[in-house]
Amino acid sequence: MLPPDLINEARILSQCGVASKKRLLESLAELLADADPKLDTETVFERLLERERLGSTGLGYGIALPHARAVEVAAPIGAFIQLREAVNFDAIDDQPVDLAFALLVPQAADERHLQLLASLAEMFNNDSLRQRLRASGSSSDLYNLLTRWVAPADA
Repeated sequence: MLPPDLINEARILSQCGVASKKRLLESLAELLADADPKLDTETVFERLLERERLGSTGLGYGIALPHARAVEVAAPIGAFIQLREAVNFDAIDDQPVDLAFALLVPQAADERHLQLLASLAEMFNNDSLRQRLRASGSSSDLYNLLTRWVAPADA
């Protein structure tokens, strides 16, 4: 389950129409910057892009998890976009991305933030959740799917 203040419905876009990885990162940066008055879109975009240059955050299965550190934030902030059409994202499986969850964490990110990234990766590794996210038609539905998801119990 996601931390309660990580994401809200205002930072979720459904059926977004962007045509490139750059535009997707810009849209995610805008959503993240809207979360805190100390943030601006251009700075957040540059940080996401800087991290992306180290290696693609495309996880595979059409999912991207762009993330960056920001001195301006005290707690992690998330944003999510569901695309109408998938875009090339240089993912590890060479598949285009149509679902992206961006994460901004404090500059002094620690083990908890790495665990949050791992939890998000585990969450998006769930085929059933990915299918439901893709079938969703509204930001409200996406928000409910993301915030109510619980990892299946180990068998």
